[in-house]
Amino acid sequence: MAESEEDASTIRLVAERLMKAHPQVDVDVVRGSVQTAFEELRYARVRTYLPVLMERRARDLLPAEGPAEFDG
Repeated sequence: MAESEEDASTIRLVAERLMKAHPQVDVDVVRGSVQTAFEELRYARVRTYLPVLMERRARDLLPAEGPAEFDG
């Protein structure tokens, strides 16, 4: 299914926000996580919160920042 102009704009805006928030992450990785988030949510009937949900999901898909700490 082709993306509408509105969907393409939403994907672009979410990717730009995440690239600013996570400059250490490769641009292609950010774009891929946003695209994956969109694919998972593209059939949502209520689209009002789609950008927020996409951003949250894409952020979850990004690699962790720095090494994980162990509280052993």
